Formats: sequence, C-alpha cells, structure tokens
Amino acid sequence: MTLPGPPHRIPGTVGLALGSGSARGWAHIGVIRALAEAGVRVDFVAGTSIGAAVGAVFASGDVDALEDVALGLDWKQVASFYDAVLPKSGLIDGTKISNFVRRHVKETRIEQLRIPYCAVATDLDTGEEVAIREGDIIEAVRASFSIPGILTPVRLNGRILVDGGLVNPVPVNVLREMGADFVIAVDLSHGVVGSRTSREVPAPPRVEDPDTRVTEIKNRIAQALSARMARASFPALDQIRRWRSRQPLPSIFDVMTTSISIMETLITTARLQADPPDLLIQPKVGHLRSLEFHRAREAIAEGYREAADRLGGAIAQ
Repeated sequence: MTLPGPPHRIPGTVGLALGSGSARGWAHIGVIRALAEAGVRVDFVAGTSIGAAVGAVFASGDVDALEDVALGLDWKQVASFYDAVLPKSGLIDGTKISNFVRRHVKETRIEQLRIPYCAVATDLDTGEEVAIREGDIIEAVRASFSIPGILTPVRLNGRILVDGGLVNPVPVNVLREMGADFVIAVDLSHGVVGSRTSREVPAPPRVEDPDTRVTEIKNRIAQALSARMARASFPALDQIRRWRSRQPLPSIFDVMTTSISIMETLITTARLQADPPDLLIQPKVGHLRSLEFHRAREAIAEGYREAADRLGGAIAQ
C-alpha cells in the first residue's frame, strides 16, 4: 500500500515500525531522514533488535548525531564493541554496545522519551513476544538485540529476554496497540535469502611498519619460508595445503547471524501478510552482512533512497 496523497496529509496518528537486521539497520537512519524531509510526523515508534536501538535514539531526538557517528565507524572501531566472554549463554557480553547506545540517548527511562516508544524482545522460556514500553531504555534495547548464541540474554522483570526478531521482526501490531492509525514499516530482510553468505569481505587496510627496510626483510623471510614449505612433503603439511585450497567456510558469527536472518525473513513475510502496514519500505540492503556496521554510508543512502521513492510514488499514485 502507499500513502493516500501527499505525506503531510496522512490521516490520524502515525506509527513507525523499525525492523531487525543487524548492520543493515543503519538504513533506518536514511528512512527517518526521508520521512522528516517529506514532512511526516511520527507519533509512535516501535523497533526490534537494531530497529529498537535506532528507534530509541530517534525517540530521544538525537538521530542526527547517531548518523554522524555511524558514518565515522571503521572496522577497527566495530571490532572493539565485541567484548568476548567465556561461552556461557553468549559469546559477547554486550556492555560496550550498550554504552555506545547510551551515549546517544538523552533520557534514561522510556517514559521520558519525546515520542512514545516500544522495544520488542522474546521471552526465552515461553517464546512469547515481549513489548517493553516502560523502564530503563538501555535494558530494553539490549534485550531486543540479544542475538541468541552471540550476545548474552538479558534478565528483565523476571524474564530471560533475547532478540525480538525471533517472533516479531517488524512490529506493526505493537504500533496498532499503541494507538497508531497509520503504520509505516521498514523491513530490512528483503533480499537476504539467496545472497552469498560466504563471499569474501575486503581485508582491512594493512598498517605498514614505519621502517620500510624492516618490512622488506620480513617479507623476504616470509617468502623464503613459504618456498621451503612448498618443497617439503609430509602428511601434516599435505593436509594443511588441502584445507587451504578449499573454499573457506563462513565464520561462526556469519553462520549464526545469517541463519537467524533467514528465519527472520520467513517470519517477517508471514507477519506482514497477516498484519500489513499502511506503507511498507524495503531498502535493498540484503547484500550487507550482519556484522558489517562499518558500511553505514551505503545502508543509510539506500534507506533514504527507498523511502524517498516510496513517498514520491505515493504522491504520483
């Protein structure tokens, strides 16, 4: 469906549902910017996973600052967010990610936000959808994006909560319950299924040794060792060569996040059919891998482009 006329003539209250999608979630920033330029006033916002994080910042009124930070991220900064822990209920504690979000949310409690807000999580014990509409903002966001097996779950109000994308990747129904008359939904799962999960990611730029002469010596030593190993022949080296010649398998993070993305894509399709939004925006960001948060520029640009096209098309129709 499309808007019934120019964007500023949307009847009644407007709800914005920001879907899950890990690094693809930077596209939400572009969508929000396009809506603002079109004069669309958002009265309610609900988000799942990365959508909950961006939604919280948007409801706090500081999304422009978040965009500046996202555009400045490089792979080294993204890697620093992953505070690994001994595997218990997750590989990453998530404290650094929570602190990152906290720096961009002015308020501490959901009730203080300038726009009514909800974060969607999943109860790990019951499988129920949990709509968090009050309490500590960071706890709510942290619960909503706790990817099972990667980020440790959050214990909140007697429940053990994980990523809301397991049950409701694009929370249209939550906005209806909050009182929205017109719901705009942003689905980031479009094009995820079928994309290559094991494609090679460009290697980060090499930091060269400041002493060029030392670097040359190191390179010569490495070449000499490689040549010597190539001439050697014994079972262990033969096995290593066979392993290296094969197509590399995706990392554990890629396997887990992509598997969840595939599942969320199917759930999203079913839920949007059962409870369709009034306007559906589907940025073409399926080619981005789940942990490529340093590729914010193209995600934001695509979110803006797709939202602008949908809004412009609505006027034309």
